[in-house]
Amino acid sequence: MSLRTSLGRLLGRSSSPAPGAPPSSGSRGETIAYLQEFVRTRVGVEAYVEPPNAQTPTTVLLVATTGEWTRRRVPDERTGFEVARSLGVPVYNVRFTGYPQRMRDWTSAQRRKG
Repeated sequence: MSLRTSLGRLLGRSSSPAPGAPPSSGSRGETIAYLQEFVRTRVGVEAYVEPPNAQTPTTVLLVATTGEWTRRRVPDERTGFEVARSLGVPVYNVRFTGYPQRMRDWTSAQRRKG
Protein backbone atom coordinates (compact mmCIF):
# COMPACT_ATOMS: atom_id res chain seq x y z
CA MET A 1 0.00 0.00 0.00
CA SER A 2 1.39 3.42 -0.90
CA LEU A 3 1.87 6.26 1.55
CA ARG A 4 -0.73 8.27 -0.34
CA THR A 5 -3.30 5.46 0.09
CA SER A 6 -2.42 5.11 3.77
CA LEU A 7 -2.83 8.83 4.38
CA GLY A 8 -6.10 8.82 2.47
CA ARG A 9 -7.44 6.15 4.78
CA LEU A 10 -6.26 8.09 7.81
CA LEU A 11 -8.09 11.15 6.57
CA GLY A 12 -11.24 9.04 6.34
CA ARG A 13 -11.76 9.22 2.62
CA SER A 14 -11.84 6.71 -0.16
CA SER A 15 -8.72 6.28 -2.23
CA SER A 16 -10.30 7.66 -5.39
CA PRO A 17 -13.05 10.12 -6.29
CA ALA A 18 -16.33 9.03 -7.80
CA PRO A 19 -16.03 8.16 -11.51
CA GLY A 20 -16.21 11.30 -13.61
CA ALA A 21 -16.02 13.61 -10.61
CA PRO A 22 -13.69 16.55 -11.19
CA PRO A 23 -10.96 17.02 -8.63
CA SER A 24 -11.93 19.72 -6.17
CA SER A 25 -9.73 22.44 -4.82
CA GLY A 26 -8.26 21.24 -1.54
CA SER A 27 -9.18 17.62 -2.23
CA ARG A 28 -7.80 14.81 -0.08
CA GLY A 29 -5.28 13.80 -2.73
CA GLU A 30 -4.02 17.34 -3.09
CA THR A 31 -3.73 17.68 0.68
CA ILE A 32 -1.76 14.46 1.01
CA ALA A 33 0.53 15.35 -1.87
CA TYR A 34 1.08 18.81 -0.40
CA LEU A 35 2.01 17.50 3.05
CA GLN A 36 4.39 14.93 1.57
CA GLU A 37 6.01 17.58 -0.62
CA PHE A 38 6.42 19.98 2.30
CA VAL A 39 8.21 17.28 4.32
CA ARG A 40 10.29 16.14 1.34
CA THR A 41 11.51 19.62 0.40
CA ARG A 42 12.30 21.03 3.82
CA VAL A 43 14.73 20.15 6.58
CA GLY A 44 13.80 19.17 10.12
CA VAL A 45 10.03 19.25 9.76
CA GLU A 46 8.02 18.69 12.93
CA ALA A 47 4.25 18.37 13.25
CA TYR A 48 2.01 20.02 15.81
CA VAL A 49 -1.58 18.86 16.23
CA GLU A 50 -3.89 21.77 16.96
CA PRO A 51 -7.20 21.02 18.71
CA PRO A 52 -10.43 22.42 17.32
CA ASN A 53 -11.73 25.71 18.63
CA ALA A 54 -14.71 27.96 17.96
CA GLN A 55 -13.23 29.26 14.68
CA THR A 56 -11.23 26.35 13.26
CA PRO A 57 -11.38 22.56 13.08
CA THR A 58 -8.57 20.24 14.17
CA THR A 59 -5.43 20.85 12.13
CA VAL A 60 -1.92 19.54 11.61
CA LEU A 61 0.73 22.23 11.52
CA LEU A 62 4.06 21.36 9.87
CA VAL A 63 7.05 23.53 10.82
CA ALA A 64 10.47 23.33 9.16
CA THR A 65 13.79 24.18 10.82
CA THR A 66 13.68 27.58 9.11
CA GLY A 67 10.33 28.32 10.76
CA GLU A 68 8.41 28.08 7.51
CA TRP A 69 5.08 26.44 8.25
CA THR A 70 1.88 25.15 6.75
CA ARG A 71 -1.42 23.99 8.21
CA ARG A 72 -4.05 21.54 6.98
CA ARG A 73 -7.36 20.33 8.38
CA VAL A 74 -7.81 16.79 9.68
CA PRO A 75 -10.98 15.08 10.95
CA ASP A 76 -9.81 14.82 14.58
CA GLU A 77 -6.74 14.90 16.83
CA ARG A 78 -6.09 11.17 16.65
CA THR A 79 -6.01 11.38 12.86
CA GLY A 80 -3.66 14.35 13.10
CA PHE A 81 -1.16 12.30 15.09
CA GLU A 82 -1.51 9.35 12.71
CA VAL A 83 -0.98 11.54 9.65
CA ALA A 84 2.15 13.10 11.15
CA ARG A 85 3.55 9.70 12.10
CA SER A 86 2.86 8.37 8.61
CA LEU A 87 4.86 11.30 7.22
CA GLY A 88 7.77 10.18 9.40
CA VAL A 89 8.13 13.41 11.37
CA PRO A 90 8.11 14.05 15.12
CA VAL A 91 4.67 15.08 16.33
CA TYR A 92 3.59 17.16 19.32
CA ASN A 93 0.34 18.30 20.88
CA VAL A 94 0.38 22.10 20.69
CA ARG A 95 -1.72 22.27 23.87
CA PHE A 96 1.29 21.01 25.81
CA THR A 97 4.24 22.34 23.82
CA GLY A 98 3.00 25.63 22.43
CA TYR A 99 4.25 26.89 19.09
CA PRO A 100 7.97 26.89 18.28
CA GLN A 101 9.68 30.28 18.43
CA ARG A 102 11.16 29.74 14.95
CA MET A 103 7.62 29.70 13.53
CA ARG A 104 6.78 33.04 15.13
CA ASP A 105 10.10 34.50 13.95
CA TRP A 106 9.50 33.33 10.36
CA THR A 107 5.95 34.72 10.36
CA SER A 108 7.17 38.09 11.66
CA ALA A 109 9.87 38.22 8.98
CA GLN A 110 7.30 37.46 6.27
CA ARG A 111 5.07 40.30 7.49
CA ARG A 112 7.99 42.73 7.43
CA LYS A 113 8.74 41.72 3.82
CA GLY A 114 5.24 42.83 2.95
